[in-house]
Amino acid sequence: MIPHQNHSASAASELSPIDLSPLAPDELIAPALDIFDASIVHAQLDAAMVDCPDPKAMRAATVEILSDVQTRSRKIIADSFAQKPRAARRLTHSYSYLTDGLVRAAFHVARTYLHPISNPTESERLAVMAVGGYGRGEMAPFSDVDLLFLTPYKITPWAESTIESMLYILWDLKLKIGHSSRTVKDCLRLGRDDFTIRTALLEHRLVDGDAKLAKQLDKQLWSKLFNDTGAEFVEAKLDEREERLKKHGGQRYIVEPNVKEGKGGLRDLQSLYWIAKYVNRVKTVDELVDLNVFTRDELTSFRQADRFVWATRAHMHLIANRASEQLSFDVQVEVASRMGYTDTGGRRAVEHFMQDYFRHATRVGELTRILLTDLEARHVKQEPAIIGFLRNARRKRLKKGYSRRQNRLDVVDKLEFLADPLNMLRVFEEALRTGYLIHPDVMRLIAANLDLIRGLEGNKVAARIFLDTLLKHGNPERALRRMNELGVLGAFIPDFQTIVAMMQFNMYHSYTVDEHTIQTISHLAKIEREELIEELPVASGILSEGVNRKVLYVALLLHDIGKGRAEDHSILGAKMARYIAPRLGLNKEECETVEWLVRYHLLMSDLAQKRDIADPRTVRDFAKAVKSVKRLDLLCVLTVCDIRGVGPNVWNNWKASLIRALYRQTRRGLEDGMEALNREERGAGAKKKLRAALPDWTKKDLNREVARHYPPYWQGLHVKAHVDFAKLLRGIPTDEIRIELTPDEDRDATRACFAMADHPGIFSRMCGALALVGANVVDARTYTSKDGFATAAFWIQDGEGHPYNMTRLPRLKSMIHKTLMGEVLAREALVSKDKIKKRERPFTVPTSVTFDNEGSEIYTIIEVDTRDRPGLLYDLSRTLSETNIQIASAMIATYGAQVVDTFYVKDMFGLKFHSASKQATIERKLREAIARGSERAGV
Repeated sequence: MIPHQNHSASAASELSPIDLSPLAPDELIAPALDIFDASIVHAQLDAAMVDCPDPKAMRAATVEILSDVQTRSRKIIADSFAQKPRAARRLTHSYSYLTDGLVRAAFHVARTYLHPISNPTESERLAVMAVGGYGRGEMAPFSDVDLLFLTPYKITPWAESTIESMLYILWDLKLKIGHSSRTVKDCLRLGRDDFTIRTALLEHRLVDGDAKLAKQLDKQLWSKLFNDTGAEFVEAKLDEREERLKKHGGQRYIVEPNVKEGKGGLRDLQSLYWIAKYVNRVKTVDELVDLNVFTRDELTSFRQADRFVWATRAHMHLIANRASEQLSFDVQVEVASRMGYTDTGGRRAVEHFMQDYFRHATRVGELTRILLTDLEARHVKQEPAIIGFLRNARRKRLKKGYSRRQNRLDVVDKLEFLADPLNMLRVFEEALRTGYLIHPDVMRLIAANLDLIRGLEGNKVAARIFLDTLLKHGNPERALRRMNELGVLGAFIPDFQTIVAMMQFNMYHSYTVDEHTIQTISHLAKIEREELIEELPVASGILSEGVNRKVLYVALLLHDIGKGRAEDHSILGAKMARYIAPRLGLNKEECETVEWLVRYHLLMSDLAQKRDIADPRTVRDFAKAVKSVKRLDLLCVLTVCDIRGVGPNVWNNWKASLIRALYRQTRRGLEDGMEALNREERGAGAKKKLRAALPDWTKKDLNREVARHYPPYWQGLHVKAHVDFAKLLRGIPTDEIRIELTPDEDRDATRACFAMADHPGIFSRMCGALALVGANVVDARTYTSKDGFATAAFWIQDGEGHPYNMTRLPRLKSMIHKTLMGEVLAREALVSKDKIKKRERPFTVPTSVTFDNEGSEIYTIIEVDTRDRPGLLYDLSRTLSETNIQIASAMIATYGAQVVDTFYVKDMFGLKFHSASKQATIERKLREAIARGSERAGV
């Protein structure tokens, strides 16, 4: 245990840190007497008690008076906060001040009127203590009120009655009370075994009652419980933090963070304070500067982060009118507005707000590291074990100028280290090479001297060191994340600074732009380490055959660097890559390839998800764009890493199958010539596979099945679907609807095959039936046989994005059948289901309708890019059908709240839509259908 240091508490201010001293009236957000005037309130209570005939009436009168006071005071605080929306410290003090007044008033009534005692004995003493956050004098609008009723000995009947009456009054005031009744000995005994209790006791404060008893508790806690137990408390708090972060994602850059429990949030700030107070016995965080734990700048960062997160949390509570800790998308928009953010620089106010939030969260992480390392130096916390591959291996010798301290990489001479700016980059490579973590003292040194790095832009040696860090040691993610957090990446590549902590306000991306970039590089490193061979056979095969790794890593580093501005980020990013890549030491050909990859990094993903890759024209156009197998290989790996880096549940077998199919077909076209992709050749192969898959069918039946379909049918479906349709069509009468639902695990979807007599609008009716059962359609294609039957294949997923469980298929099939038979009208039944969830409403996606007559040989491609919602595909397909448009296939690509529905269509005569006026009419009707549906869904 570090010897007790006597330091006076610094004066509180708006930026003042956590302080356990009694709340001062001048620290509040409004005049103290406006919030709670104890003399007036107590006088009102005293006057009311005179006319009350019994305790029940007294309690009712007390609650009525205090309820009026609380309502008025809360409005005063909230209104004042609206005028000063970042005055978090004053706000938290104000709610604590109001709560103190209510608790004291309840205690006054309980001991004076409800349970008066004229001559109390020694045992009939009672101290009302605030503990936890309330004890800290730090409360959000709907924080819990944690009370400790302290008695000298076993609780007496008088104390029990007094406490009970107080609690009933406070409960009737709708306060969320956490309470315990204990003696000093109880506190010591329970705190010894339970670290949650011990932490709450660390923040005790006398609200009312026996001051002598409160002082006794304080003295006993420090002498008999807290003293000499710093190490066990620190380890317990760190274990608790690890479990908490696992529960909340373990990731600082999750786009809907929990401001209280998430990484870099309020609980992390509080943990810093708890540990500092427990180990150093400081009263404020300011005192850690005097103890040389934090620098003055780091203390400022602590204050700013503390103020920002508390302000955010308070606004969240006031918006929800209850305790709310998850910063969901809908709340983010309102908090940003309340805190004065505006739309600027091509970005929404909410994106600027969230970027500030994540920057503060990052700084909290740095402060945590600094404090923990200080504790290690004082032997209050265990040193970390060496990480990764060095855990059980011989440690590599450190290069000259480096040393090992507390099992971390340190520098021998700080001045010598700073004398050569290249050392600011070398240290990260050395850390990766040896496997050591960088000592926080070195991190502080780097963060304080970023100007030295800015002078290295274009330096050939610096570029080589940086690329070696990316390419040579197998775990670039660790170095990049630390470089990013310290500001090194933004200093070395100034354009990168713009995307640091940049949040993309959509439901598709789970991370900030910089974290997404690092995630993509992490996935590439995993593929290179052969950790994903089964999951990613194509990408793994490409890398094993050999590609230009330098080009691939730099392209991933720069692929989203153009985000956050008005211009298309792919185009702008390519322009930026044109001058950044040479500065990183790439030759002319490599720079051109990087520029091309950045410019077209979405091309493969877009074509695979938004176009019919069974159409030879799609593959031919893609092959013309990539031009070579070398570029195809690079783009394929980049695409896979990019999609996987979006979020933990974005990559699935469906996307994998699309990317894999597009890659293999394009490679075949590039290597064997485009004629290898023509319809006739592929159709002949499909027919041959069907015959092999139905060995028990007669030749006559097989010939009939093969002859009944047009060429697109054979080209557009897998043999498994051909088998399903062959069985469905066998002997089908014209008045029957046949359905087959089959889990397609290779595509993470359920394949729904329909066979029935063809008639106008049939595709739309099937979309309506699927929408009604809550199925998400990811792909659909429909064909008409030569003998007049419609064969439609849909790939559907449940609400979680997975194939339907086998047990659900019979009921699903029955419901779909009823809808198709007309027993249920989809248009009417969908009205009650077509609603957008509240958290998803803030997302606005401008509607775009485009027509493409070049992307397919026989169809017009209509692409509708708009806001996703239940029933959208049904509305669009119904509109097209009502306009006498034949839908051959539909691809549905969903990106969070945005969806791109692509339809391959032709008119009733089998022709494309070339007329501009006809296209305009179709677009108008589609937009009208979208507008009606959006209004219905509450978008």
